Amino acid sequence: MANLPVLRVALLGLAASLINGCGTHDSSEEQAAAGRTVAAEVQTVQPVSLSLRVETPGLVVSEDQVQVASRLMGYIREIKVEEGQTVKAGQLLFVVDPADIQGQMNQARAGLAQAEAALADARLDHERFGALYKDEAIPKMQWDKIRLQYQVAQQQVAAARAGFGLASNQMRYASVVAPINGVVTQKMANAGDLAAPGRPVLVIEGLKKLQVRTQVSGDVYARIKTGEKVRIMQDGETTQTPVEGRIAQVVPAADPASHSHLVKIDLPAGSGLSSGSFVRVGFATGSREGIRVPASAVAERAGITGVFVVDAQGIARYRMVRIGATEQGQVEIQSGLNAGDKVVVSNVAQLENGDKVNVGGTHD
Repeated sequence: MANLPVLRVALLGLAASLINGCGTHDSSEEQAAAGRTVAAEVQTVQPVSLSLRVETPGLVVSEDQVQVASRLMGYIREIKVEEGQTVKAGQLLFVVDPADIQGQMNQARAGLAQAEAALADARLDHERFGALYKDEAIPKMQWDKIRLQYQVAQQQVAAARAGFGLASNQMRYASVVAPINGVVTQKMANAGDLAAPGRPVLVIEGLKKLQVRTQVSGDVYARIKTGEKVRIMQDGETTQTPVEGRIAQVVPAADPASHSHLVKIDLPAGSGLSSGSFVRVGFATGSREGIRVPASAVAERAGITGVFVVDAQGIARYRMVRIGATEQGQVEIQSGLNAGDKVVVSNVAQLENGDKVNVGGTHD
């Protein structure tokens, strides 16, 4: 029992030594971290003028669009192309059953043969009675009747030939060919369906010139004009470089239901967009003051987007920010930074919170 105070003192001493040891170890780690230096470039944040934009959904369409229909009434025998297929001008698209037209041709051919036979008889009468009239063997009234019959026979042959030619041309329309080079974007009928004049069977879009069509409100309509440049992004893409389009037409008349205006925007060649794609169109409607930093300055740590801000002692401090649109390699910072802050813009992947930044120096 007399030894208990001595044992208690020994245990307290051991605990104190462990605490001091841990404290010394943590302190050495902090010093090691504080001593880590990373070479990087630093940029002072300056306010800049940012465009105010209104985004609207749009659709890429071909300016050269053709709806292909049959000029005949008849059942579609076969369709030679599919949606998405590229076709050339003059290529066979579909065939209409020419049974009805074939009957008309046969009828016209028979009518022509009958008219030509009648003309041959009328010609013989004209020659025979002409000779008799010269010999004054028949009266003038009878000769005039023969002449009239010959003229009528000639006219009937001409009409029969025209009818046969029309039927032949109609027969040619049974095989429908592509009017332009392009892509089949819609197939609106199938083999066995009834084709009729004015009822489209296929839609073909040319590849030469694409446009974006979108609807804008009256407020945006009042702020834009033909010839201005707009930003176009494919719907769903956030990392894609925007395509620069040019406003080709702004329709003054508003849609009576939505009170919006149709805007047509020309796309540059090689835009990478295809007909039928959905896009977002950004119209510049003014400007405001904001902050931008190079895209290389933005990092992600533990799922948090931020930048490294260098303090007065040259220590990098990770700061969470809210980012906006990226344009020409510059990212808009909507919150988290102020003008005058010094931001690390290179070698960000090597940095950790608390590292010392050596501008132009070497990595330790």
